[in-house]
Amino acid sequence: MIQTLGFVGRHGRWSLVVGLLAGLTLPGLAATMKPWLPHLIAALLFVSAYRIGPQATLGSQVDVQQSFLRVLVYQLAAPLLALGALHLTGYATTPAGIAVVLVLAAPSVTGAPNFAIMMGRDPTRAMRLLLLGTAVFPLTVVPVLSFLPAIPTMGDVLTGALRLLAVIALTVGAAFLLRGKRPLAPPARDAIDGVAAILLAVVVIGLMSAVGPAIFERPHALIAWLGFACALNFGLQLIAHRLDPVPNSGTAIVAGNRNIALFLVALPPELTDRLLLFIGCYQIPMYLTPLVMARLMRSDD
Repeated sequence: MIQTLGFVGRHGRWSLVVGLLAGLTLPGLAATMKPWLPHLIAALLFVSAYRIGPQATLGSQVDVQQSFLRVLVYQLAAPLLALGALHLTGYATTPAGIAVVLVLAAPSVTGAPNFAIMMGRDPTRAMRLLLLGTAVFPLTVVPVLSFLPAIPTMGDVLTGALRLLAVIALTVGAAFLLRGKRPLAPPARDAIDGVAAILLAVVVIGLMSAVGPAIFERPHALIAWLGFACALNFGLQLIAHRLDPVPNSGTAIVAGNRNIALFLVALPPELTDRLLLFIGCYQIPMYLTPLVMARLMRSDD
């Protein structure tokens, strides 16, 4: 079993592709997996935190300060700048404009440290951005959404953010407590990477529940949203990578891979219904990140 999981871990990128294909071609399975998404994401976060460990995640005081500043840039400065540009051009109330702002305002997706591992990047910085970004999300999201005309109230947003923060605190705390200061032997580390890859593949099946039916029902809308999602996700990662002074850093991965699905439980249905297809399409570049961005980032290093 350990050897099998280790094999999966060493080829984890392809597990994500399998998950994407299953989500696209098996809509019944995707609908079945959807209610289990919160539990699966919590399990994935536990595995990631256990794999990295508390010492590497926390780092030094300088590491924490730098990560906090980067979170403010990613989740506060960037969406406010984008929102200002969208207001000037008249696109602030369009579905595409709202999607851009919500992506930039969201914290890191929980799988970002795993993506960094698959790409040979440093997962500790991605984990640090995930934890800090989620912790301050209830604060950074308020000024952003207050300027977004489509948001009638922020009460549900803050409730959803605090719920996510509680889940992450409990999950990561339990993983750190269980791991302690013990080092992981290479076979154990590879096996844990295999478990994470399997969880990621299963998670994306549920997140693709809106995309499979659109292949036949709304093919033109699907193509448009998919192209937009790929350009936004990969573009944000490339910009952050070229501006990152730290070589081999995993922080650029967080720039494009955000937990926009958080807003599904935090915003009114009349708004999120307009974005369901985009959120589903956004999972495709997200889960292709270890395959696509590994090559693009390597060519820039």
